[in-house]
Amino acid sequence: MLSNLPEFNLNVENQQIRLPILEEFNVELWIKREDKIHDQISGNKFRKLKYNIKETQKLQKKTILTFGGAYSNHILAVAAAGKLNGIETIGIIRGEELAKDLEKTLATNSTLALAKAYGMKFEFISREAYRNKNTSEFIDGLKQKFGDFYLVPEGGTNQLAIKGCEEILTIEDEKFDYICVAVGTGGTISGLINSIQNHQEILGFPALKGDFLQEEIKQLIRNQNTWSLINDYHFGGYGKFNSDLIRFINEFKAETEVLLDPIYTGKMLFGILDLIKRNKFSKGAKILAIHTGGIQGIDGFNQKLRKKQLDIISL
Repeated sequence: MLSNLPEFNLNVENQQIRLPILEEFNVELWIKREDKIHDQISGNKFRKLKYNIKETQKLQKKTILTFGGAYSNHILAVAAAGKLNGIETIGIIRGEELAKDLEKTLATNSTLALAKAYGMKFEFISREAYRNKNTSEFIDGLKQKFGDFYLVPEGGTNQLAIKGCEEILTIEDEKFDYICVAVGTGGTISGLINSIQNHQEILGFPALKGDFLQEEIKQLIRNQNTWSLINDYHFGGYGKFNSDLIRFINEFKAETEVLLDPIYTGKMLFGILDLIKRNKFSKGAKILAIHTGGIQGIDGFNQKLRKKQLDIISL
């Protein structure tokens, strides 16, 4: 089981961040270092997969099939979890052009190369076909091709994933007024909403553009604890960025020794500190930001930055 393996660090620390702006506005900021759980199965990826792996074993399924993009942290986490638990894995990857020269793709993409090293088999499909991945017809076609498998959705969000994310917060976290988290598919924030105390508020920072997540999260949660989405820090949408974000990530690392990923946690922390500057938090507020991992994807992100001759993220 994932939770019983010695290579997992589940004694996650809350690291206090000390910056002049926090003293100026009399606000405490802490980061829950979920990124330190495991090199490849870190942060919310561990939380989402924990009970899905147990369910795979309970059902005696020999294969997990899932979906993701070329640099997906989720794809790598599933591959690594499968390897550790003796379960075969299949990744349905968005972008059929990646299969034209697979050796070149693997040579320039550390995420897919490592997933393959963990034994994952790939099926590269067109972006048009990928949009149909949740339809029964598409899933039936996969079953005909690959046989019986346990299906984990893109990003890993399902009810078992939410159950895992409900375990992120501990008794020690009850002192915080705000719990902040980056939002992708909505699974992590849903687990947090289900588990916060009455005096706490969840602030979600979507990495995707659009207001659709509000309704999707409402379908996932069991209660209506206080929560809201802050839609001002997606930097144009999923995977989008600008030089301000890259500069912020590098400066934050230099000042705090905490490395942030550019897809999720970098945008969240940028947003939190901007809200503090705008005096959106009351004096004495205690904020806990969840570091959901994603660090392994920085190598691939930096490759894109180098091609565009832009500044890279310092590791």
